[in-house]
Amino acid sequence: MMFQALAVVVAVVHVLFVGYVVVGGFLSWVIPLRFIPAAITAHLAAFLWGFGGVIIGYDCPLTHLESWARVRGGWEPLPSSGFIEHYLTGVIYPESAVGIVQIVVAALVLISWIGIAVRVQSRRLSPQS
Repeated sequence: MMFQALAVVVAVVHVLFVGYVVVGGFLSWVIPLRFIPAAITAHLAAFLWGFGGVIIGYDCPLTHLESWARVRGGWEPLPSSGFIEHYLTGVIYPESAVGIVQIVVAALVLISWIGIAVRVQSRRLSPQS
């Protein structure tokens, strides 16, 4: 039971991480300006990790941890295709739309980063009170 709970917790953390990769840059639109450098650094690291996992195909430690916990808990391991293919592809969006989803995700990240740049630049150009 403990390993099953661990598998569920890891899956939830994984979903949150994927969500952060997709929309985490938008958090910098609303946080205080002094936190933006740390937020950008964290989001850039998360994005590069997620991007690398999708494009290069290296293994995600969260996927391995969840699969390990599932096996120890008496469940089937995650398929070798990985977390995204198991939980998202074919469930949240059709398999035929993978390329479109990747483009939309990249566009969302780019838009969020452009918004951050605009926010920081407008702050620099505004007269200090």
